[in-house]
Amino acid sequence: MNGGEQAGPPVTAIINIGTLLTGDVVDPYGTATSMLIENGVITRLGDTTATDGEQVIDAGGATVGPGLIDSHCHVVLGDYTPRQRAIGFLESYVHGGITSCISPGEIHLPGRPHDAEGVKALAVLAHRSWSGYRPNGMKVSGGAIILEPVLTAADLQEVASQGVGLAKFGFGLYEDPADGLPQVRDAQAAGIKVMAHSGGASIPGSKPISAEHLMLLKPDVCGHVNGGPTSLDDTKLDRLVRETDLTLQLVQAGNLRSSLRVVEAVRDIGGERRVIIGSDTPTGTGVMPLGVIKTMAELSSLGDVDPGVVWAWASGSVADVYNLSAGKIQVGRPADIVIADAPWGSHGQGAVGALARGDIPGISAVLIDGEIRALTSRNTPATSTPAVVVPPINDPCGSEHVC
Repeated sequence: MNGGEQAGPPVTAIINIGTLLTGDVVDPYGTATSMLIENGVITRLGDTTATDGEQVIDAGGATVGPGLIDSHCHVVLGDYTPRQRAIGFLESYVHGGITSCISPGEIHLPGRPHDAEGVKALAVLAHRSWSGYRPNGMKVSGGAIILEPVLTAADLQEVASQGVGLAKFGFGLYEDPADGLPQVRDAQAAGIKVMAHSGGASIPGSKPISAEHLMLLKPDVCGHVNGGPTSLDDTKLDRLVRETDLTLQLVQAGNLRSSLRVVEAVRDIGGERRVIIGSDTPTGTGVMPLGVIKTMAELSSLGDVDPGVVWAWASGSVADVYNLSAGKIQVGRPADIVIADAPWGSHGQGAVGALARGDIPGISAVLIDGEIRALTSRNTPATSTPAVVVPPINDPCGSEHVC
């Protein structure tokens, strides 16, 4: 190796997989009991032995699934949240199985601008910053432009040309949310995915956005459709689910009752493809490294949804909506992987059984692009089946370490 070149992750074989979760909502369970990872990418499913890898991870019969994608994470700049004054929260979220997150706009930036030039500058800055900064390997899709009435079609084309591909509606200076229709359509015409706030106002200066507004605006994603934190009217929420094909985001910081109502309606119409999961933190609810997996346990146990489907809602379904390469266990996809099992003391069988009972699984390993980023999660309960790495390595970010 010359000139200070750094080696990539070792060729890694994962063996003795008990349950394989694919991240595909239509076909959530795989049959492979092993896989091979090369250059950070899954290159083989099945037919892999310990002799195939420079590094071997023995899952010991535990569950292997794609890394979780938090579809609603309030980043700002750097691994710091001014809303909660917490440092290193993203690094900690990796210990909750979250390997990627999507910003709904850097709305908590102190002194956030509302003029066109300032709004554009913030989006481009955040996009470029997050493109080059990955705390503990976390992949952050940041720099969502916050839609304001002063933005023109040319403004949105401009930021799109700079790589900005996300937008958030609901925090601009609109007298009536319906007035934002031109900016929503202009953003979509520029190839920008639009997430709209749903429900009551969440911060001073914002306004409630009703189901009627959402049906008019037709954003790509109805952000926290279960409330952020205040939920929509029951009857109108049902109409939104049944009379549109909009993507429905369920979050931990919202209303659980409304989440279960959405799940019931979605299952009734066979609309499971439309659901994605996020945490909607850090907000007033706080910093929650287990926010996504806690929602998964709630929807599995209280909503009677198959845990494999719920895992897909928090991984592959998000990847499908946002055109991400990670999120599914497939050959050619990035090796963003979580190994988990039932926690000690759970009466559920494996990670799937734990989720079905409402228990948070114990995470024993998290890989991002094939590199082990956490062993022995410091946030989940202890797993009943720890992953064994050969040759042994030091925990890169364990309970006594900070990355």
